[in-house]
Amino acid sequence: MTRVNWALLILIACVASLPLFGGAYALRLGTIACMYAIFALSWNIVGGFAGYPSFATAAFFGFGAYATGILLNKGVPLSVAVIGSLLMCFVLAAALGAVLLRLRGHYFAIASLSLVEVFRELVNNATDLTGGGMGLNIPLASGSGILADATFFFYAMWGLLLITAAVVIIVSASKLGFGLNCIRQNETASNMVGLNSTLYKSVAFGLSACFVGAAGGIYAAWVHYIDPSDVFDILYSVKPIVMALMGGLGSPLGVVCGAFVYLGLEEVVWRNYIQIHSGVLGVLIIMLLLFLPHGLISLRSGMFWRRTKHV
Repeated sequence: MTRVNWALLILIACVASLPLFGGAYALRLGTIACMYAIFALSWNIVGGFAGYPSFATAAFFGFGAYATGILLNKGVPLSVAVIGSLLMCFVLAAALGAVLLRLRGHYFAIASLSLVEVFRELVNNATDLTGGGMGLNIPLASGSGILADATFFFYAMWGLLLITAAVVIIVSASKLGFGLNCIRQNETASNMVGLNSTLYKSVAFGLSACFVGAAGGIYAAWVHYIDPSDVFDILYSVKPIVMALMGGLGSPLGVVCGAFVYLGLEEVVWRNYIQIHSGVLGVLIIMLLLFLPHGLISLRSGMFWRRTKHV
């Protein structure tokens, strides 16, 4: 395993110590930071490795949230419900990916974006099962007090982040990761040398969706109430792309750093510019991308290059 991947695992391990230093607010931020990092890592599989700009993150986040919420209402334990949502998202995304990933570039981006609206309409119309526009109440999973509840869901999201990072590291070093890199560089040439690009892309799309769906399940159990406008928010599809660009496209360590930096900017701007926080945040992101077009990870490579040149 490379030093960069070791650094990623050490960074995630350091996040686990957050309950030793912070209260309920810090745990809330830590849970959201882990969720954003899962989004960015998952998007990196299909967007960073294969080069397909997917906007379907919100679709599978909402699907996983509703699948878990419905299972919890039927008396299924949380762990089983989250694993069930993860498997359903993988199968559904792989099946959809076999069709959608035949499109390329902005055509694929629009098709993946339409999944969000399709899923939202399905949930809105399945009133008996999902509650429709009235939302879905979800029973308490831990019920041990505010701080214990916050700690439980923080470690649940952190554990999922650790699993996601381990899978992404394994994929990047596997035949699947090599095939996805070939597809990103030249898909036509990859097909000509015998690479089954449809299978590779479908598996990548399934992996990019299943952890997002599981995160949606933990989120639903955490907030105890979900509705379509919340879990199918299109910003859940846009934020992972911004995080990946801020951190460094294709780098697992970079996208996790990008997710943490994005959350920090979001919190600081929200506190100081309540009325115009979206505009200020947008300007800061544009400035960051202008001066760091290859993301935060380029700072490390730039420092290394300068040191080598000096020697």
